[in-house]
Order: sequence, then structure tokens, then C-alpha cells
Amino acid sequence: MKALRSILLIVTAFIFLCADNQVSTKYTLSQDYSVGIHGTSNLHEWDEKLGNVSGSGVINWNNDGTFDLNALAVKMEVRSIISSEGATMNNNTYKALKADTYPNILFELVTPVKSISGGPRGQDITARVKLTIAGVTRIEALTVSAMSTGRNNVIFEGSKTLMMTDYNIEPPVALFRTIKTGNEITVHFRGNFVIIP
Repeated sequence: MKALRSILLIVTAFIFLCADNQVSTKYTLSQDYSVGIHGTSNLHEWDEKLGNVSGSGVINWNNDGTFDLNALAVKMEVRSIISSEGATMNNNTYKALKADTYPNILFELVTPVKSISGGPRGQDITARVKLTIAGVTRIEALTVSAMSTGRNNVIFEGSKTLMMTDYNIEPPVALFRTIKTGNEITVHFRGNFVIIP
């Protein structure tokens, strides 16, 4: 009887120990992020930057030092987009993205990504994400480099090429339609997710 009780105590302690090592932790996007949009027109290339971006994620660290990305959500404010071409391009961008009706671009992880090694050198991972732009939602495959310098922060960095018309966006024009932007854009991003005490 004592032996059985001892075995039960050991099993229970083991379960609790494993549970402690499998706790999921919430991470928040720090302010040192960067999100940029690169595109072309019939005259020249152009760039835009997003000023207001927020996000959070849920990460579980495994006993072998890898981590599982269980959730990730990012919100980007459309009217915080600033163009290298000035106010006219800004306003055309807001109009094309229907900013009055859809003030945010939304990004959400669809399927968890398991056993990411991370580390300072990073590991390329591919995730299925739900991207909502101008009220249109599509599932996209996104390849990023996942890096970490410890359990307190995880960095995701990468780029994604999109077609504006896939989201029912009419490429912006200017100067009585003499300047026309290309349909293809590339979004570059880097986000550092940290534990907020």
C-alpha cells in the first residue's frame, strides 16, 4: 500500500512538473517593430511605412528548448501609413484601402506552428494566416524567420508579395490618372514579441 502511494505521488509530481514546463505565455509586440510596403508605378518605385501597429501572441516553450507558436494577432492602422511620395499618395492609399469603413488591416495565425527551434540565427517557418485588408479576408501562406535570444522575446521577420486586386483594392492613381501604381506590392515586416511583466 505504501509502495502504491509512493508511486502515485511520484506520478503526480511528474505530471505537475511537466505541466509547469508546458505553460503557454502571452507575448506583446514591442515598439521597435517595422512594417513597410514597397510598390511600383508607371513612373517610379515607392515606399510606405506603418506607424501604428499592435499585436500579441501565445507561445509555449517545450522541454527541449523549442517553442510552439499557438496564436498570433496583429492590427495595423490604415491611417498611420505614410508614403515616401507625400500627402497625395497618403490620401490615395487611405481611399483605396477604404479607411473610413475599414480602419485596420488585421493579421491572425490560423494554425499553430509546433517545435520551432528559433535561436539567435533563426529558423524559417511557414504559417497559414488570415489576412483582412479593406474588408476582404484571405488565407495566405507566410514564410518568416523566427528568432529568439531567450524565452523573454521572439522575433519574426520576413516579407510577403500581394496583389492588391486580390483584396478588391483598386491600385491608387494620381494626377488625373496619369500616375498609376502597379498591382503587386511587397510587405516587409519585423516584429519583436516580448513578455510584459
